[in-house]
Amino acid sequence: MKKADKAVTSNKAKRKQRKALPAQQPALRPTFYRHIIEALRNARANAYRAVNSAMVDAYWNIGRMIVEEQQQGRERAAYGAALIKNLSTQLSKEFGKGFDERELRRIRQFYLSFPIRDALRPELAWTHYRLLIRVEKPAARTWYMQEAADQNWSTRALQRQINSLYYERLLMGDDKTPVHQKGQGETTALGIFGKQGVMLSAVFHKAHACLAA
Repeated sequence: MKKADKAVTSNKAKRKQRKALPAQQPALRPTFYRHIIEALRNARANAYRAVNSAMVDAYWNIGRMIVEEQQQGRERAAYGAALIKNLSTQLSKEFGKGFDERELRRIRQFYLSFPIRDALRPELAWTHYRLLIRVEKPAARTWYMQEAADQNWSTRALQRQINSLYYERLLMGDDKTPVHQKGQGETTALGIFGKQGVMLSAVFHKAHACLAA
């Protein structure tokens, strides 16, 4: 092969090689990418709050209906006693896990602990209310609810404050400010709930299973 032919062949090979190489993609502007991430995180957070608000409202109404049904069945003691068991069986067949007898009793107690629907704080999730219904004193229960919502306590933070008798310590302390400041520091370290958004489910019982787990 002549030198001229070799040169042409070599140039063709180089052109083919250049075409085969993937084009280098320009880097994304940091500000642009950050705005995209913020939009997605906000959407997840909104979906999380929407699911929790809907489920809390549903549980409150379910608890109300259970209590009213039991009250109407007082004359039939056997019916009232078996109501939650039978309801659990039927709901489990219809929706799967998340409606065992223990959970239904918890939902019933939720209504009894918070009989006024408008008094609930929409910022709180069902996991918060599961802890709040364990607080026996109504005044303490209301206080923990308000503080959890106002201070953006996570479920873990709320549990820690309830277990440490935070409300009782405030009442007993002569100078309440240091205790309050200490409590704020403890809960801040535990984080704010709602940051880890969950995927919004279009199916009611799937959302229930996530929240009741």
